[in-house]
Amino acid sequence: MTENRIYNALFLCTHNSARSIMAECLLVREGKGRFRAFSAGSQPSGSINPYARDQLERLGFPTNGLRSKSWDEFARRDAPRMDFVFTVCDNAAGEVCPVWPGHPVTAHWGFPDPSAAQGTDADKAAFTADVFRQIQHRIRIFANLRIDALDRMSLQRRVEEIGQSIAALSDEATA
Repeated sequence: MTENRIYNALFLCTHNSARSIMAECLLVREGKGRFRAFSAGSQPSGSINPYARDQLERLGFPTNGLRSKSWDEFARRDAPRMDFVFTVCDNAAGEVCPVWPGHPVTAHWGFPDPSAAQGTDADKAAFTADVFRQIQHRIRIFANLRIDALDRMSLQRRVEEIGQSIAALSDEATA
């Protein structure tokens, strides 16, 4: 992998309504042109979680083109070839995923489900904002990796570590 190219990353979640959508938007912004990001689900809900949409819009992310879609769209022959595939919910991580052409680097980065938030609208919005910050933290570490300086095994290890232990990686993300 070379630093001059644009990398494709796919974020998967069962319903593709909140976590994967937020990760897609965050990588586009945090990646500063180095990444094209996509999201999909095994059983798409057909709509974006309203609290996730509100969170993105409050922070100035464009939401017009966002939609909940099936991961089958990205397993087609004419789909963009993925360099990275991340599951962001435990359910999707346990499912049998399609075979992704090109054997992308994969990892599981589990996050709490904003759709499962309880309480008032304010409670649900606060829960979603907290999940957003967790995703943003991992995305920032990932977006700052020197991908071109890592061999495939090291890169695989790094993306897995990002999903397992955020605090330990914060200082060495750009090393």
